[in-house]
Amino acid sequence: MILTLGLPKGSLQESTFELFKLAGFRFYLSGRSYFPVCDDPEIEAILIRAQEMAKYVEKGILDAGLTGLDWIIENEADVVEVCELVYAKSSLAPVRWVIAVPNNSPIQSVEELNGKRIATEAVNLTKKHLKEKGIDAEVEFSWGATEVKAPRLADAIVELTETGSSLRANNLRVIDTILVSTTRFIANKESYRDPVKRKKIDNIALLLQGAIRAREKVGLKFNISRDRVEEIKKFVPAMKEPTVSPLLDTEWVALEVIVDEKTVREIVPKLKDHGATDIIEYPLNKVIY
Repeated sequence: MILTLGLPKGSLQESTFELFKLAGFRFYLSGRSYFPVCDDPEIEAILIRAQEMAKYVEKGILDAGLTGLDWIIENEADVVEVCELVYAKSSLAPVRWVIAVPNNSPIQSVEELNGKRIATEAVNLTKKHLKEKGIDAEVEFSWGATEVKAPRLADAIVELTETGSSLRANNLRVIDTILVSTTRFIANKESYRDPVKRKKIDNIALLLQGAIRAREKVGLKFNISRDRVEEIKKFVPAMKEPTVSPLLDTEWVALEVIVDEKTVREIVPKLKDHGATDIIEYPLNKVIY
């Protein structure tokens, strides 16, 4: 069995390769090739722009692929959404499609776009949003560098933003959000009906989700006096219960927990104050519930 897998080329390429690496799949790309080699012989990969991914999966040219919810909607693709994968180019946060105008524009709200010209790569997405709001505007396709088109070439733009830095750098302000989008692992409907391919797709999804969870968590291991375990448990969060292991000194135990990385700076000093020793923090590759 060979699973034909589409990987997003462009801004998501590097972060996608890293995510698959954490999930246990390594892809190797030579030169300008569009066909990464995977260390899993059952996977045949191809690099495709996220904008086009959904339609190739829908047609069965690809068994599965990764693309944004935005491009599934934009292409009106009839595919199976296997799972959501919340990661982006530079963070784990969702991305947003927003309507933006120049800082000095008199336009203050989306309702003022009636009769105006809007440039965007997501034409269908934009038209649908404006129709829902009862706004009649001219929406034209932008081939790129959309931020520079307002105000000379368009009154407003609809653009994808992750942090908002590019909009601010181009003196643009947001007046409306069209869609909050995350990456989706999608499958062709016929491929997903095949029990062998479905099992493979579901296994990949399981490992990818585990890798994403692990990026926000770390493991903590430390030694503590046995009579202080209960007081430690009150402020050290764990997925369920901490792992408690006996030590040669029967009055002491080793505790091991998985915690959110952002909480470590608060937990470690408390552990020290409560008599914990030999505190070790270590990274994780996958967290599977």
